[in-house]
Amino acid sequence: MRCVKGAIWDVIVDIRSESPTFRQWEGFELSESNGCQLYIPKGFAHGFQTLSEGVEVNYLISERYVAEAARGIRHDDPSVAIQWPLPVSEISTKDLQWPYFLEA
Repeated sequence: MRCVKGAIWDVIVDIRSESPTFRQWEGFELSESNGCQLYIPKGFAHGFQTLSEGVEVNYLISERYVAEAARGIRHDDPSVAIQWPLPVSEISTKDLQWPYFLEA
């Protein structure tokens, strides 16, 4: 994951039930100015929040994209308790419909 224009707050969540860091999250600022990139391994959920206008991101996935196979968890799930840097002001209908982690 790389932000090539603007800036984002990128979050990964460990969803591997056997992992000692299960349900823990880490957040990273990715921006065109810092040039940082993030590798997201299998077994991690991922989401991001834009921190500026006109954001553009590039990312690759390891499998062929199949829309029907997509899964997710809610951005505001209390069992994960992600601390987003800004209030969530816009979110897609699709992302609002994801279940809470313990229901997934």
